[in-house]
Amino acid sequence: MAPSRIAASACLVLVTLIPLTVPAAADPAPGSELVAYPHPRGYVCYRATGPIVIDGKPDDKAWEAAPWTDPFADIEGDKKPAPRFKTRAKMLWDDTALYILAELEEPDVWATLTEHDSVIFNDNDFEVFLNPDGDNHLYAELELNALNTTWDLLLTKPYKDGGRAVNAWEITGLKTAVRVDGTLNNPADKDRGWTVEIRWPFAGLKELSQSPVPPRGGDRWRINFSRVEWDTELVGGKTQKVKGRPEHNWVWSPQGVIDMHRPERWGYLQFTSASPGKATFQPDPDWPARDLLHRVYYAQREYRKAKGKYTTAIGDLGLTNPTAPLASPITLETTTNGFEAGLTLPADRGGKARRLSITHDALVRIE
Repeated sequence: MAPSRIAASACLVLVTLIPLTVPAAADPAPGSELVAYPHPRGYVCYRATGPIVIDGKPDDKAWEAAPWTDPFADIEGDKKPAPRFKTRAKMLWDDTALYILAELEEPDVWATLTEHDSVIFNDNDFEVFLNPDGDNHLYAELELNALNTTWDLLLTKPYKDGGRAVNAWEITGLKTAVRVDGTLNNPADKDRGWTVEIRWPFAGLKELSQSPVPPRGGDRWRINFSRVEWDTELVGGKTQKVKGRPEHNWVWSPQGVIDMHRPERWGYLQFTSASPGKATFQPDPDWPARDLLHRVYYAQREYRKAKGKYTTAIGDLGLTNPTAPLASPITLETTTNGFEAGLTLPADRGGKARRLSITHDALVRIE
């Protein structure tokens, strides 16, 4: 265990793990998690060419050089209708922080929650999920509404794997701002939307990652964005959620299932020191192997549900094409309550072979 992970684990002992009400994850279609998943979306993050003032206004000159993401899609992807309102984001970085700007189209901007660390997705909100080292464990979540009320929390691991939320965790030095293009909480007129601006310092991320923090040019982190949007109606001249209807989840990189806590399907954030416009996104060469091991992980869960145990035989898992380009055969090891699946990756640029593995609780390691 690397020192950074030890420090993070020690930190978790000192805070209270608070059970939280989270949106129920929809069960995926049978067998859908055993099929190869397409490479998630990627974004090239350039260095800021000047100062960024966190005021919710996208008028800092540095933002001009940052490209917009693709418009957000339904969390389940193309099998669902496109969102009715447009959402997009852009990012920059410097030696101290990651900067995020998001635009949310909204004809009636409303918000009710004013207390920090409220369950913000009970309002319409904007959410950021960040896992710098891409290991699926110890990742951060930030939510904020149009009142700029924030909720920051640390996830020990995904909820489906028994993870808990550390609600007492705070993002060190976080700065956020919201600007409403219209009037907040006034359904009598038509708004254009709201803009979110975030400065997320690197200082508070060191304990969560085995990857370099701050990042270096060429490094990749895993990130995703979600927008929760509720159906509303006017009651007594005020905007209220329609009772009994679930929220809409619109995201940057689709998850394929209604569950944001599948870090393996988040997008890739590629840092670069190149001049703006001079870099292109490079897909993760290890993606086929990563995706294959996650398919093994989901198949093992199904096997244990049916048989009461994990298997050491890859043929028992019913996977199609149980090999990955440029990857070695899969090894499976089990214990009474867990398993580890692994394979050897091609040598890196330094000529060193690497082993990629996944455990029963979705922890991914590269050694």
